[in-house]
Amino acid sequence: MIITTKLILTQETENVMDEIISEILDTVKLKMEEQGAFDRDAYEEFIEETIQDFREYGKLTDEDSDEYIKDELMKIWEDIENEFAEKRKRNE
Repeated sequence: MIITTKLILTQETENVMDEIISEILDTVKLKMEEQGAFDRDAYEEFIEETIQDFREYGKLTDEDSDEYIKDELMKIWEDIENEFAEKRKRNE
């Protein structure tokens, strides 16, 4: 019973973290479009900035790992880069 409860709590925590990461990613992509900055450095800077914003808004707590969030988002940089490259091609 304890193991099942712990597993459920772990899954709920992962789901909440996935939602937060997704929300941060959406915000980062919007900032990239607004600023016209589509390189890796801008992406990383906007991730850090958005994590700080989420902390200030109370969407992240001390229990949330900034490094984990940043690492997860940096892992998908190539996908994001390709997404914006495809958008630019469609708009040409």
